[in-house]
Amino acid sequence: MLDVGTKPQQHTPAARRAPGRPRAEESVDEAAFLEAALRAFALHGFGGVSVRTLSRELGVSHSWVNQRFGSKARLWYVTVDHAFGRQAATITFDPTITDPLEQLERVVRGFLRYSSEHPELGQIMTSEGMGESERLDYLYEQFVKPPLASLERLVAHLIADGRVRPVETRTLFLLVAHGAAAPFTLPALAGQVATPDPDHEVDDHIETATRIIIDGLRTPR
Repeated sequence: MLDVGTKPQQHTPAARRAPGRPRAEESVDEAAFLEAALRAFALHGFGGVSVRTLSRELGVSHSWVNQRFGSKARLWYVTVDHAFGRQAATITFDPTITDPLEQLERVVRGFLRYSSEHPELGQIMTSEGMGESERLDYLYEQFVKPPLASLERLVAHLIADGRVRPVETRTLFLLVAHGAAAPFTLPALAGQVATPDPDHEVDDHIETATRIIIDGLRTPR
């Protein structure tokens, strides 16, 4: 079993540098390093990532990585906080929209748009979702469960109002996150299925998938 380590603790202030020539590590762009780590974890999974190799490819000393993150497990947690935290900020409800069904449509379309721009998040979720682990628990509790609770309340309201068919939150979540978003998380497979027009591929897919989901949920009039 892979060593999942412990969840990251709060960052402590960096120690003040002693006078003299700056060390090479002080010029490291940590955000860029985390983006590279995100791509590596998405492509290779937790077990397939070598921090030493990643450091060498980015020209960062392995000692800097050890001092900054301590372990591969902690690097993973800091990386997903960095990446999924941005996604969570985009899954919001627009207070100016009063129609709950329009609000749901906005959430679905916005999620798919973000997934197209940041496919690594879905790839990490797919990789971690294949087996039980502390990492999967962390992803679910921190980044899936909170927005799902809001989504569940919205859908429950629509069901009670007779606007949409009864649907389990689990079904809707998996349909959107791992069904409609599949062309972004599985680009090689999607490319084998068809050769789309690159100028319209993403927009057309997002609009078509959103319409299928929303119109499929809508109760007949």
